[in-house]
This record gives sequence, C-alpha cells and structure tokens, in this order.
Amino acid sequence: MGTLPDLSIRQLEYLVAVADAPSWAIAAEDVGVSPSALSQGLSELEKRVGVPLFGKEGRRRVLRPSAEVVLDHARQVVSLTGDLAKWAQRTKDADEGSIRVGMIDIAATHHFPSEMQAFRSQHPNLSFHLRVGPSRPLLEMLAKGQLDLAVCVEPVQVFPGITTRALFEEKLAIYRPDGGKLGNPRSWGPWVLFPEDSHTRRIISDALSARGAPVDVVADSPQPEVLREMVNLGLGWTVLPTHQAESGDRPLIPSEILAKRTLVIAFRSNAATDPAVLALCSALQGKHPPINGARKPIP
Repeated sequence: MGTLPDLSIRQLEYLVAVADAPSWAIAAEDVGVSPSALSQGLSELEKRVGVPLFGKEGRRRVLRPSAEVVLDHARQVVSLTGDLAKWAQRTKDADEGSIRVGMIDIAATHHFPSEMQAFRSQHPNLSFHLRVGPSRPLLEMLAKGQLDLAVCVEPVQVFPGITTRALFEEKLAIYRPDGGKLGNPRSWGPWVLFPEDSHTRRIISDALSARGAPVDVVADSPQPEVLREMVNLGLGWTVLPTHQAESGDRPLIPSEILAKRTLVIAFRSNAATDPAVLALCSALQGKHPPINGARKPIP
C-alpha cells in the first residue's frame, strides 16, 4: 500500500467551507480564520493530495470537477469528527447536550408526534431541534453534519456516507376533482404534483408512466395541503399519501391506489452515535411493524 497523504481535518474543514459559502471571505469567517490563512491551508491541502483542486474564473478561485471526490471525503470526515467530538463531550460531562432531527411533514405531524412528545418528556435536559422539509434537503443537511438523523422518503440515489433503515410503507392514491371513476389512463390528468426533484414525484411519475398515463403537470408544490386544495378547486388531479389527502376540513375522495413509498430513518455511516440518537431511533422504529421480516436496530 502506498504512503497515505498527511491531511489535516482543519484543511478538510476549509474545503467544505469554500464549497458551501458564497465567497471565500464568508468561508473564512465561518471557520474562524483570516482569508489568507484559509487560502494557505487550502494550498497546502492541494499540495498534499497531489491533485489540482481549484481553477480560475476571472479573478475567482473555483473548485475543479476533480475536487468532487476529495470534497465528498472531506464532508464525511468533518461530519464524523464532529460526531466523535460531540459524543466525547457528552461522555465527559454527563450532559445530554442536543439532538438535531429532520423529518418530512407527514412524519412530524401524523406518524410520530406522540413518539416525539414522549421522547422529549423522557429527556428534559436535551436541547431538541426539529427541521421539517422535503427529503432531499434533509439528506443533504445530514451528509453535511447539520442533522443527526432524518426521517424521509427512501432516496433513489446514493448519498455518500449515509445509511438508511426502512420504517414502513405508505400508500399513494390518485385523487381527481369530485372523485369518481378514473377511466382510461390515457385520459388522466392534468396533474398537480410534488416538485420534479422530490423523491415522491419520481415514484409517482414512474408509476403513471407504467400505467400508460401522460404526466402533464400544470402546477407543483412541496406542500400536500396545497396540492389537496388545488384538486378541490378543480385545477387538476394529484397523487398523495392517503393520510394527507383524506384528512382536514376538505378531504379528497380516493379513486385508486397507484403506488407505495417507503419511509426510512437515515443517519451517517460509522458515526460515533449519540445515545440520544439511538434512543430516538428505537422509539421511531417501534411505531410500525418492520418491512420484510425482523427489524434491525440502528447500530
């Protein structure tokens, strides 16, 4: 095996900072150093890796495409080191600290509110932070170390450094204005759906195409309540989880189950997992029966 490059975690932190910040000055501020110290540290990183990481666009230094592999590695190392530091501090101080959780809206408001309430009651000294949003941004925040775990729709792509465990499946049904029979799939729509880059939209589009239905989308929204109201107003058809479509003041009338989606717990691989994270994972996994056999605990 060849000699490994002598990389410092601080240099990798600099690389993540310049990739995420809008300017080098802000990146330097984010990591608490001067712009010149940031530039010097990154030049040293480039030298130690032995691959050019930056190019020029006018007077600006920008990341080269070849830097993506190094950047992915840097994100994992920085986030895992942060996990280790957090675990060590908690072990040293016997302090519950904090936990940062991301959830899609239906998980936070429908599937797990009682589990979340019970968990917070059992950990009164724990600083609990909940971020509700679409699956993809939550997974990106998790990969960057900005969340400790996420409950989201199973991703179709691989997120480096992220492992998932299946929780349960949700039924996705077709809803049309005023309900009624669907007729020939070629006449279905037009549609009001989740945004094109969402995991659920991909599942829906693939299922509609498999049925021979045109996917003519006239409006989109990440909020199921908005899509439900669009259908009530006669603006188009939609596909939603049955829990969200058939609740509230103006529930929709289901026509047919189109597909299913799997909700998962996502967490960073090989992290020094916080005991509070393990406890919350266990509580969430205990809510529903496992998919395809025995449940595997979060490691």
